[in-house]
Amino acid sequence: MDVFLIRALQLILCFSILILLHEGGHFFFAKLFKVRVEKFCLFFDPWKTLLKFKPKKSDTEYCLGWLPLGGYVKISGMIDESMDTEQMKQPPHPWEFRSHPAWQRLLIMLGGVMVNFLLALFIYSMILFCWGETYVPLRNMTQGMQFNEQAKAIGFRDGDVLLFTDRGEFKRFDSNESVSSVYRDISRAKSVTVLRDGRPVTLQMPAEGLNMLEMFRSVPPFLSTYIPARIDSVMAGSPAAQAGIRKGDYLKGFNDAKVETWTDFSVALSKLSDSLVDAPTDDSLAARHVTLFVQRAETELVDTLQLMLMPDLTMGVFRATPYSYYPTETHHYNLLQSIPAGISHGWNVFKGYVNDLKYIFTKEGARSVGSFGAIGSMFPKSWDWQRFWELTAFISIILAFMNVLPIPALDGGHVFFLLCEIITRRKPSEKFMERAQVIGMSILGLLMIYAVGNDILRFLFHI
Repeated sequence: MDVFLIRALQLILCFSILILLHEGGHFFFAKLFKVRVEKFCLFFDPWKTLLKFKPKKSDTEYCLGWLPLGGYVKISGMIDESMDTEQMKQPPHPWEFRSHPAWQRLLIMLGGVMVNFLLALFIYSMILFCWGETYVPLRNMTQGMQFNEQAKAIGFRDGDVLLFTDRGEFKRFDSNESVSSVYRDISRAKSVTVLRDGRPVTLQMPAEGLNMLEMFRSVPPFLSTYIPARIDSVMAGSPAAQAGIRKGDYLKGFNDAKVETWTDFSVALSKLSDSLVDAPTDDSLAARHVTLFVQRAETELVDTLQLMLMPDLTMGVFRATPYSYYPTETHHYNLLQSIPAGISHGWNVFKGYVNDLKYIFTKEGARSVGSFGAIGSMFPKSWDWQRFWELTAFISIILAFMNVLPIPALDGGHVFFLLCEIITRRKPSEKFMERAQVIGMSILGLLMIYAVGNDILRFLFHI
């Protein structure tokens, strides 16, 4: 199945689950307080609704929209995305949102955020219960890490094994979350201790700290796992297979670049990709014809091979991973153990995400903002249920946090005005709420355009 389709299906399934349960949170509290819900819609339905039905003796119409970018519940007597101002001109009815106490309206608006956050903690707990936790401890990565020039200027050396910072011990470096955690700890640390030539060495970090986003985006990266560029497997019929590359071979060179590790190979490939951004078609085709230097498995023989990379600059090989080089550890959890462990992990992920948001106000951070294209690219190229649920939990945390921001048109905007009402005992006028809703929707629209624009630029120019 095409990689794009696999990722698109994972993204749609993830969003369907999160949207359905988020809106279900609003729906639950509305029904609890006997507030009428006129419509419950999975996905948006401008101009056309794919499916809809209304059970007998029910006030709610259930719909399936055609635009999988969100969903909504339309609650009677509330100024929301529908901008149903005509309803608000009528005398209030007992079943309407506006007729209920502020604390009940507050819980209705917080319902979706609470469900998203609790859902993430539940998913993390169930992942630990079903699959346990298998990882390569950093202390087991005996060949150490590979560092760029910025890191070496601080004092790191290729081959250093990361041990701990003044903030705590390093645990792992084999998943997106653990990589982020290591980068975050180093960026904020006063000192980092590594194992070098069998002895612990403590390095003093810059007093002003490091910019985590710049560490991530630099080429080569600030640090990466030292993994020799060994071929784990070769895709049948691929350019690599046709050129004679076999499982167990080692890449030793890519055109003029020396290659020892997969990081070296990624850097060489990134430079080739950058050179093709503005290149004419003929030049692009010529550049895709590359020279590889390959050491055959268990020999000292190095062959020189010619092949043409595919349009996405891949050649059909699968890389060896840390799991094939270093001993792993597995922790199994029973149901009672998995719940507190999952809650602890989810809370740490949430804290890390909130802490990293400060980078969004930097130039690099603004460029990293993306929409559905960026989110979709996070999913694996082949279907992996464990990874799917890990990403679903992470995206659920993001949705919970983003929705609680005090921006009009988001749940957080309504929550902010309700808190003001509770504190001041004065209810904002309906005209004010209508204007705030329009402003909030405009802000969100502009942010979406900017995020989609970043996705397009990344796709076209690989930035």
